Amino acid sequence: MRDDLRSWLRVRSQIAWHEASDELVGPVRGTRDGIDAVATARDGHDDTTRGVGMRAAWRLARTDAEADRPLGFGLLTGWQKLVLGRPDMAFRTLPAFAKGGRERYGVCEETPARFEECLSQATAPATDVPLPARAARAYLDVCFFHPFGDGNGRAALLTMGFVLAREKVFLNEVGPVRVPRYADDPVGAQVLARLIHILAGAAARRGEARVHPNPGDAGPSDHA
Repeated sequence: MRDDLRSWLRVRSQIAWHEASDELVGPVRGTRDGIDAVATARDGHDDTTRGVGMRAAWRLARTDAEADRPLGFGLLTGWQKLVLGRPDMAFRTLPAFAKGGRERYGVCEETPARFEECLSQATAPATDVPLPARAARAYLDVCFFHPFGDGNGRAALLTMGFVLAREKVFLNEVGPVRVPRYADDPVGAQVLARLIHILAGAAARRGEARVHPNPGDAGPSDHA
C-alpha cells in the first residue's frame, strides 16, 4: 500500500541539506510579519475571530523561539491547541490523507519517535545545515508526518516560522511557501530551502528601506 511518509523519509535521507541553500544569519525583519498576515487573512469581513487561534499560536511560538527552546512535538501540541481551540492534542493513530487523497501517510508504533527525531534536527546546536534548509526540512516534516487530525498546514507554517525566529529571522511574505508540496519530490524540497532564503533577502531589503527611506537618511554626510 502506498505510504508517502515513507517516500518522504527516503527523499529526506538522500538530499544534501548542507548544500540546499546559502546560509542566512539574523536579524532579519521586514515591514510586516508574514505569518501574522496569514492569520489575519483567515478573518471574514464581519468576523475578525477566525484568525484568533493562529495569531495566539504564533505569539506562543515566538515566545518559545525567544526562549531558545529546542523544537519538539511538545511545542507543536501547545501551538496546535491554540490553533484549533482544543484542550487536548495527540499524535494521530490512523493513516492520514492529503491533496484530495493523492497522498497517504502511514503510521506505526515508531512514527511519533521518528517525528521527534526529525524535528530535533532543526534546532540541533551543532549542524552544518544552513538555516533556510533546516526551516524547509522542518516544514516538510510536519507536512508529511501529518501528526494532527486537522490543521497540519498551519502547524507546518508555525514550525518553519519558529525555526527562523530562533535566529531572529521573520519573513514579510510566506504565501509562496504554502503552495502544495509533494513527498516524493526532492527537487521541490531543495527549491523550498532556496525560496526561504530568497524571501528572507526580500524582507531584509524592505526592512532596510523602511529604516532609510531616502539615500540621505542612510548615514552622516561625508562632508559633515
